[in-house]
Parts: sequence; C-alpha cells; structure tokens
Amino acid sequence: MEEVYLTRVGRKRLVNELKELQKKKSVVQDEVALARGFGDLRENAEYHAAKETLANLMRRIVELDSKITYSKIIEEQNINSDEIFIGATIKIQDENGDNYEYIIVDSEEANPAENRISIRSPLAQGLLGHKVGETVTVELPVGKVKFRILKIFR
Repeated sequence: MEEVYLTRVGRKRLVNELKELQKKKSVVQDEVALARGFGDLRENAEYHAAKETLANLMRRIVELDSKITYSKIIEEQNINSDEIFIGATIKIQDENGDNYEYIIVDSEEANPAENRISIRSPLAQGLLGHKVGETVTVELPVGKVKFRILKIFR
C-alpha cells in the first residue's frame, strides 16, 4: 500500500468512521445469522442481502484500516512551500481571467463543493511541482487548459 497523506482532521474522520463500522459489523453479522434461519439459502433474499451488506462493510473496514495505518499527516511533513504539492492551497487563473482557489488533498478528503480536489485529479496532477508565476497547460477532460499560478500557501 502506498502512503496516504491526510490532514489531522481527515485522519480523525477516518478513525471515527472505522470505529462506527466496527460497531455496525456485529449487528450485520447477527442479521446474517438470523436470515440464515429463514430457509433454503438458494432462495433466501434476506440472507443474500445481509451477506452482501457484510461483505461491503468488511471491504470498507479493511480499506480504512489500511489507509489509517499508512497515513502521514500533511502538517507534519517537511514540504517545500514554494511548489504545489499535497496540502497546498492554491490560487490559479485560467485563460479567460477567471480565478479559482483549491486545496490539494488525498482522494479520501476530496470534496469539490468545498474546493478540496484530489491529488489524483487531472488538474492537481498537471499543477504538481509548479511554482508561483508559472503558466501551466493542463490536460483536462474538456481539453488542454492554461492556468497561471497566482499563489501557493499552506
């Protein structure tokens, strides 16, 4: 598993979600056991639904546990503040003169409604490593777009 960079708040959110899912696991396991008693398992929709719910729950628990285990807190990293990297808040301007401000975060913390974009997004990938004053051409789903980097702050 590769390292996951999270903010302190983002890591805490993942830890809390993991705790809640671990509590829910025993309830879902009980539902599976109860549904098993409803008859022939080949035709038992409740059993199959409960098993699928349990499988999805266990998949997310493993995923969260792994992310938490391999997480590094962005605020504790010695990251060059002159370049765009994970954890940076950036202000950019497109070719039309429109300004945008984004925070580059891990995909687990991404939320476009809050201007938090994933480091794996095409925009972030195109801007990584660049500095204030540079104009960068980024390949986006809509085509190539030029952005001027106005400000980088942490």
